[in-house]
Order: sequence, then structure tokens, then C-alpha cells
Amino acid sequence: MQLDVHSEPQAERSRKRACKVPQSIREFSDQRTDASAVVITCSALLREITAISRANGWTHLQTQSISAELHNFPEKIPAAVKQHIDAAKAKGQQVFVAYGDCGTGGLLDAMLEEEGIERIPGAHCYEFFSGGERFNQFHEDEIGTFYLTDFLVRHFDRLVIRGLGLDKKPELEPMYFGHYRKLLYISQSDDEGLKRQAQAAADRLNLTFEHYAGGSGDLGAALESFNRRIAVELK
Repeated sequence: MQLDVHSEPQAERSRKRACKVPQSIREFSDQRTDASAVVITCSALLREITAISRANGWTHLQTQSISAELHNFPEKIPAAVKQHIDAAKAKGQQVFVAYGDCGTGGLLDAMLEEEGIERIPGAHCYEFFSGGERFNQFHEDEIGTFYLTDFLVRHFDRLVIRGLGLDKKPELEPMYFGHYRKLLYISQSDDEGLKRQAQAAADRLNLTFEHYAGGSGDLGAALESFNRRIAVELK
């Protein structure tokens, strides 16, 4: 997600930093207590991780997700992730983190290094859904690109329009989106309905529209690598 990159008044940024992450925005996707391993992830990736796990028969793998709304509070992501790491370690579980840096400015990686936990490579989900090299090309082609995934298309009004307060203060739209030129929808599924919704989102923001079918990108390979690494310990 990229909701954290937009500029906003310093007083508002300070207020957000002072806020604790409310329990209401934490999402727990799997309450099993007998899983040998856990993937801690943003809820924006939960559908894809669940599908990959089921397709591979990874019954040993539990998922714990944190609401995507936390991207409006990126400085709170490391603490929220660590809370799940602590709980997993207390149960003796192996841990993998399916998060990009997601606007934490390196704070997430610093915490993970201290905890000895690996995460999927990449700055954000757009990068690992499209593949690192492909995303770099997207960025070079047009730096003013606003990205959407299946999840963000489904929740565009809640996370983008209402999340940024544009439903109540539409005059803020140029401040948030004035530097964008294009909306690129990186899809995980072949869903014409979502593609039409993404086109509508581009029209809503007065951006040109492009579509790239990324599928699960590098996410599946990263999860497979984690499962190979822990295979011996799971036997």
C-alpha cells in the first residue's frame, strides 16, 4: 500500500505518532493454537496467502493478519508485528513476516533483524506482486504512478476516499493526488469486475489507467522458500 506517502500537516503527523494502535484495527485471521509456523501479514495479502497455503496443503501454517488501515500509521507497524512475533515465539512457532517496509523507514527491518525473523523482500506489496525488476521498470517509466492491487480496488472507497478524508474534504484531493499522472492496477486475479472498478477509480482521480496481471508475483516463491527452510524442524 502507499497511503502513507502523501504529505499532510505536521501537527496531524505528530498526532498520529502519539496514538496507540487501537485493538479494533487489529485483525486475527487464524486462531489455531497447534500450528507449527505462522505468517504475520497485512490483511491486504491475506486472501493470496490463504490461497497459496491451501493450494500447497500447508496445514502447518497459521496466518495472523494486521489491518491494512495501519498503513495510515506506518510508524506503528513494527510494534504491531512484534506483538505477534512475541506471541508466536511464546508458542514455539517458526515465524515469517509477509510485509514490505510499508513506509516504516527501515524501522520494521531493524526490529526483525533484532528478533532474527525474515520477511519477504521488497519495499511494498506492489513490488512483490509485480516482481522487483518489473516494478522498477514501472517506476522508471512513470514516477507519478498510483498503484492498486485487488485488495485496494475492493476497498478503494474505505481506504482511499474515506481513509484520506476526501469524502468530507474533497478540496484536499489535489494535495494528495496532484503529483500523480497514472493509476496502475496490478491484479492478482482474472476478475473483469475488479478491472472495471479499478478503471472507475482512475476516472475518479482523473488519472490515466493501466493494468498489469501480476498474479501472486514473488509472494508464492517467498512462502515456498520459508517452508523449505523450516521443513526439517517441522518433521
